[in-house]
Amino acid sequence: MFADQPRQVRDYGGWRRRRGIGLWGLGTAGTFAVLVAVGAVILAAAVNTALVLFVAPPVAVATGLGMARVGGESLGARAVRRVRWQLALARGHTKYRQTVVSELPGGLSLPGVLAPLALLSAEDGYGGRYGLVWDRRTGMLTVTLRVVPTSMWLADRAEADGWVANWGAWLASLGHLPMLRWVTVTVDTAPEPGSTLADSVNAAIDPAAPAAAREILGQLVEAAPAAAADADTRVSMTFDPRAAPVAPRDLTEAVAEVGRAMFGLESALGACGVIVAGRLDAGEIAGVVRTAFDPAARGEIARIAAHARSGAGGEPLGWADAGPVGAEEYPGHYRHDSGVSVTWAWPEAPRQNVASDVLARLIAPGHYPKRVSLQYRPFPAATAARVLENEVNAAAFRAHYRRRTGRDETARDAFDQARARQAAAEEAAGSGGCLISMFATVTGTSAEDLPRAAAWMEAAAESSKRRLRRVSYNAGAGSAAAATRATR
Repeated sequence: MFADQPRQVRDYGGWRRRRGIGLWGLGTAGTFAVLVAVGAVILAAAVNTALVLFVAPPVAVATGLGMARVGGESLGARAVRRVRWQLALARGHTKYRQTVVSELPGGLSLPGVLAPLALLSAEDGYGGRYGLVWDRRTGMLTVTLRVVPTSMWLADRAEADGWVANWGAWLASLGHLPMLRWVTVTVDTAPEPGSTLADSVNAAIDPAAPAAAREILGQLVEAAPAAAADADTRVSMTFDPRAAPVAPRDLTEAVAEVGRAMFGLESALGACGVIVAGRLDAGEIAGVVRTAFDPAARGEIARIAAHARSGAGGEPLGWADAGPVGAEEYPGHYRHDSGVSVTWAWPEAPRQNVASDVLARLIAPGHYPKRVSLQYRPFPAATAARVLENEVNAAAFRAHYRRRTGRDETARDAFDQARARQAAAEEAAGSGGCLISMFATVTGTSAEDLPRAAAWMEAAAESSKRRLRRVSYNAGAGSAAAATRATR
């Protein structure tokens, strides 16, 4: 008899930061800008040597700002972002106050980049209704699904690997849907406010029960908020109806086209380790946005949603109820109603291979409300091969440039070139390609509470092999991205 051999844990990788034909750490546009600037100096010297004294200094300053980097970002980009924020501050664009009277047809608007959004309601073809978020500026429509993920801690490792493989196949299939622009997976967690449990327990208590039993249940409900957590997982899909095989003539036809595309996506998503609980209706979408701006109202919003689903009466939330009463953007954080939020962005995927549970701690509930959103933007199947081949050619160009200039190849350059070839080979074998980004937001109750919440979030990201960069001088847009990225 042979002893059981420990099963090797499967890991995953293959991410790569997209790079064009750029030199000196710049992108394609930045490289050409530097070459044009140097050419301008040479041309000025050829025309008149005295012109170099006027042309060279500004060119040297602009080149230095574009090439010098701090934390992976050029000094020029940092300066532009700060100047734009100062201009917005001077014009009063960093503050929002809800007005009592609004002339907008959809009700009161949301602050910042969410202002063009409107809420629609449509029939799903089976007698039910679901909500869509319509971007009035771009015409895009977003549908949100509530899903219940299966715990990987209670599943067999082989079954979890199958879920990951099915998720990759599902993402690859998105390249054959021209209408689909991106998919966002959002995990929203917060300490349980206690109202949901209290409402369900109070409704189940028999008035004729012994006083001791009712007292014990009351004590359990009071202690529950310290040990319970509220978790909500959503998958949002954003469509561009203009990219449909037959472009819709009006908004009604566009909504119908999106509804038809959703049926196949929903059924295929069920094989990825989640249970699709259905599409969010208009009131639930408004509640999600309201909770992001007013986390203290989470219990009240959950109660309203439960009453609406059970048909117990009461008006569901509308789009006018979703926005904050007031919001103000600061250089490093965003203050809104009952919370103060900090947002991080994902500058680069982990270089090493990771296990399937790498994000477990980052998305796990904690002491503060937080949202983690992963966005996938699939390449169309017709252009994925071309995009990946361009990446391979760009990597080969940089290698040829290093040989011509006598520079040695670094370990990072060799790894990057291998990853580019690997991605192109996998696409040729039937895989898909997509752009991935991540946004994470943590919310505290006050500015004094924010440093502790931020430190806790950064520690969770570090344990998940993620290096997040704080969104500064654009905190309002960053918070909106983590909350409703799929709508934009």
